[in-house]
Amino acid sequence: MIENQSDNIDIKENDVSNQDNSPEHPSTSEEKLIENDESTPQKTEEINTEELKNTISNNDARLEQLEKEHETLKNQYVRISADFDNFRKRQSRDQDDLKVQLVSKTINAILPIVDNFERARQQLKPESEEAQALHRSYQGLYKQLVEVLKQQGVAPMRVVGQQFDPNLHEAVLREPSEEFKEDFIVEELQRGYHLEGKVLRHALVKVSMGPGQQNSQEEVEKDTVGEGIDSEENTSEDV
Repeated sequence: MIENQSDNIDIKENDVSNQDNSPEHPSTSEEKLIENDESTPQKTEEINTEELKNTISNNDARLEQLEKEHETLKNQYVRISADFDNFRKRQSRDQDDLKVQLVSKTINAILPIVDNFERARQQLKPESEEAQALHRSYQGLYKQLVEVLKQQGVAPMRVVGQQFDPNLHEAVLREPSEEFKEDFIVEELQRGYHLEGKVLRHALVKVSMGPGQQNSQEEVEKDTVGEGIDSEENTSEDV
C-alpha cells in the first residue's frame, strides 16, 4: 500500500512538471508563425518588383525593335513612292514625245502644200473677176489649213533681220549686203516652223557677208581696171 501511494505521488509530480513546461511550446510556434507571416509579403513584393522590371525591360526592347522595323518600312515606302513617281513622269514624257513625233511626221508631209499655197499667192496676180474669185477661194483654203496647224501647236519662224543660228536656220546662199551686218539673214527662201517650242523644220535662208566684202570686191575691180588703163597707155607711148 505504501509503495502504491508513492508511485501515485510520483505520477502526480510528473504531471505537474509537464503542466509547468507545456506553455512554453505554444508561444514559440506562434512567434515563428508571426515571423513567417511578416517575411512572406516582403518576399512576394520583391518577386513582383523583379517581374515588373523584367516586363518593362522586355517591352522597351520590343518597342525599340518595332521602331526600327517601322523606320525600315517607312524608308522602303519612300523609295518605292519616289520610284513610282519617276516612272510615272518618265511614262508621261515618253507619251508626249511619241505624240510630238507622230504630229511632226504628219505635219512635215503637209508643209509642202503650205509652201505651194504661199508661192501661188506671191506669183499669181489675178486681173479678171473670175480669176479674183478663184484666188479668194484658194486663199480661204489656205487660211483654214494655217488655222489647223496653229491648233496643233505649229508656229512659223520670223527670220529676216535675225542673226544666223545653225540650230534654227540652214544657210543656202551668202551675199554682200549694205543693209545687214555679217551673219545676219537677208532673205527667207523657205519658211521654217516650230512645234511646241521645238524645231519642226529649219528655215532655208540667205545670209549676209557684210558690206566689207562688197567694198573689197569693188576695190579689186577698180584696181584691175586701173592696171588695164596703165598698160594701154604704156603701149601707146611705145608705139
